[in-house]
Amino acid sequence: MHPQRRRRLIWILALLAGFALAVALAAYALRQNINLFFTPSQLAAHEAVDGQRIQAGGLVVQGSVRRAPDSLAVRFSISDLRHSVDVVYEGILPDLFREGQGIVANGRWQDGVVVADEVLAKHDENYMPPQVKEAIEKAGHPAGAGSDGADRTGSYQAR
Repeated sequence: MHPQRRRRLIWILALLAGFALAVALAAYALRQNINLFFTPSQLAAHEAVDGQRIQAGGLVVQGSVRRAPDSLAVRFSISDLRHSVDVVYEGILPDLFREGQGIVANGRWQDGVVVADEVLAKHDENYMPPQVKEAIEKAGHPAGAGSDGADRTGSYQAR
């Protein structure tokens, strides 16, 4: 093989190896930051892996909110009207957080509990996060419109 051709081949192989390394690093970084949405039924069916970063959404179960007396720690359950899972969170909950309302918790799935680092609540009583609405409808309960007939659209508020 001619020396110039050999040099070109080495350059091409080095560039391909560098490109492959860059793609692998980017894929690894993206995989670490992806939050997949899970319903309580999916979590109860063990579709999430321990330590996996997730978003979990559902309705806050009536009577499930328990606050620690000496810290900002709070534990509550969310439900899609089929199954419920516990969520633990340390911090100030959104002003709009209350029992019976839809929320989305961002965090990690750990030992059967969502360990949240962020809790998102809706802006008004007629809004329900789309993923939560879909999960409730799959459970066989109507979730499309409020009792006043209002369409459930909007966005949630992070605190």
